[in-house]
Amino acid sequence: MSVRTTDQQWRASGAGSLRSRAVNSYLARVAQPLMVVGMGRSGPPPRLISAMRPGVNRTLVAMSPVPSGTRVESVREVVDGGQVRGEWVSAHNGPARPTASPSTRVLYYLHGSGYVVCSARTHRGLVARLSRQTGLSAFSLDYRLGPEYRFPSAGDDAIRGYHWLLEQGYRPDQIVVGGDSAGGHLALDLLADNHRRGVGQPRGLVLFSPLYDPTFDLAVANQLRGTRDPVIDAVAAQRILQLYTGPAAPDHPRMRITLDAAMSLPPTLIQVGGLEVMGDDARAVARAMRSAGADVRLQEWPGQGHVFQMFPRLAPESRVALRQASAFLRSVG
Repeated sequence: MSVRTTDQQWRASGAGSLRSRAVNSYLARVAQPLMVVGMGRSGPPPRLISAMRPGVNRTLVAMSPVPSGTRVESVREVVDGGQVRGEWVSAHNGPARPTASPSTRVLYYLHGSGYVVCSARTHRGLVARLSRQTGLSAFSLDYRLGPEYRFPSAGDDAIRGYHWLLEQGYRPDQIVVGGDSAGGHLALDLLADNHRRGVGQPRGLVLFSPLYDPTFDLAVANQLRGTRDPVIDAVAAQRILQLYTGPAAPDHPRMRITLDAAMSLPPTLIQVGGLEVMGDDARAVARAMRSAGADVRLQEWPGQGHVFQMFPRLAPESRVALRQASAFLRSVG
C-alpha cells in the first residue's frame, strides 16, 4: 500500500494509524502522569525542573534519531552584549555551515521547549530530516530557558540569532524559519520585531504545533471542553510555563503577539495534531495571520499528539507530515 493511499485512509478515518493509536494510548497512561510529579499547588519547584531537564532531554534524543551522515558544527558567539548559541546541521551533500552567496538559502530553526526544557540537541533529528528533504543547511538556535532565565530572554535570543544570520551575509529572502511549540511563539515574536524595526521578513515559515498563548489559558479551556492530549496535561503545563513567564502581563505585546495588515508576513504552513490541547493555539495563529493578510495553510492531522513530526519511529504520519512541510519550504524558494 502506498504512502499516499495510507495518508488518505488516515484522514478519512479521523483516528490516525494503528501504530499511532497504540503509542498514544501508552503515552496517556505513562507519560502524561509524569507531568504532575512534584506539582504543588503553586506549581513545580524550580529546582525540580532543572533537575529533570537532563533526563527529559536524553529521552527525546533517543526517541528522535539523527539520520546517518548528518554533519553538525557548534556555534558560540558573543553578539551585541549577548550570545548566539546553537548548531549548524546538514544532512544533505553540502557543508554544515554554508558560505553565504546570492544563491544560498538556509533554515533558521527554533525548537520547542515549554520554555523550560529541550535544546538544539534534542531537536537535531527533526532538523536534520528537514535538512535532508529540503537540501538546506539549518541553524538551530539554543536559547535561554526558565526557570534560570525569565521572559523575554528566549525571545531576545531568537531575534539576536536572526540578526546574526543577516550579519553572516544572508538576506532575509534567503532565510526560511521553522519552529515547534514554544518555538512557534518565538517565530511570531520575531516577525513582529522585524516589523517594528523595519527588518526584512524571512521567505517562508513552517510551524509545528505552535504556541500562541503563553498563559496557556487557551489550552486549559480546550482541555476542559474534553480534548485529551496523550502527553500534555494543560493545567500542569500552565504552571510550568509560569516558571518562564513569571509576572509578565498576559496582554504584554510580546506575550500575546499582535499581527496586522501593515505587516509583510511570509507564506506559512502550520501543522497540528488532532489530539492536542494546543490545537486552539494553532488555529488562533492561523486566524491571526490570515487576518493580517498572510498566505496560511493549516493542516490538522487526525489522531496525532504534540509535535508528532519529531517521532518517525512512533507514527508513520510523522514521515508524511515532514515530507509535506519540506515540500512547502522548497516551494517558497
